[in-house]
Amino acid sequence: MWIIFAFGSALFAGLTSILAKCGIKNTDSNVATALRTIIVLIFSWIMVFISKSQSTLYNINTKTLIFLILSGIATGASWLCYFKALQIGDVNKVTPIDKSSTILTMLMAFIFLGEEITFIKGISMILIGIGTYLMIIKKENVTVENKSNAWLIYALGSAIFASLTSILGKVGIENIDSTLGTAIRTIVVLIMAWIVVFVSKKQNTIRDIDKNSWIFLFLSGIATGGSWLCYYRALQMGPASIVVPIDKLSILVTIVFSYIVFKEKLNKKSALGLLLIVIGTLSLLF
Repeated sequence: MWIIFAFGSALFAGLTSILAKCGIKNTDSNVATALRTIIVLIFSWIMVFISKSQSTLYNINTKTLIFLILSGIATGASWLCYFKALQIGDVNKVTPIDKSSTILTMLMAFIFLGEEITFIKGISMILIGIGTYLMIIKKENVTVENKSNAWLIYALGSAIFASLTSILGKVGIENIDSTLGTAIRTIVVLIMAWIVVFVSKKQNTIRDIDKNSWIFLFLSGIATGGSWLCYYRALQMGPASIVVPIDKLSILVTIVFSYIVFKEKLNKKSALGLLLIVIGTLSLLF
């Protein structure tokens, strides 16, 4: 059952990237992240009351609460980096780097959670690493001078914080309902996102957001909520070193829609890289 939830997470996560890219086209990325988080928070708490898990709120111990808070902080940092990278970079370049957090997660799961790195997992990590490299190297006709690398820094930050999110989240939801854990984490993300907005003094730009951007931000928030609920349910039931890679298959959904919506095409190296990432990820299921 956890595999179904993991694939559901991948589908919604893929849609999130495209919808968010549309929503932040004419909006400050930090403001967009803060607004999206409001939608995610509402959605996640609705699911808490539907599942009637709010009754267990008072049973949360200190350790669980600390890890949920830390996971929320890591998630907020990952989001802020990711959506900034999406705003200034191509979807089919940013997404592979974000998804390379799979490698970091497997290493952290080995170090902190004691999850074994088998021969297959080792090969998978190599394939994913090579695939990611092939997808982000510059096209032959693009020079360093003509293309800023700022997006790359933000994308790498997103991957690092996403890995921390998975490990901290795994520990944080061990003894509570995953839906409730997701909702609590979202509160932390929301606070962090709005602190960044006010520190950067971007709150006044909210009134300049156009109707289409509002729609896409709302839809991306719903997609994110769906992805989180599936992801942390899968993470609670299955091993982090396998759940996370399946979730990262959202790259397929993202790449397909980036071509349809933004006309972003893959060159031969990028296509080969995508194939290696998918093969490496799917091999973790066997």
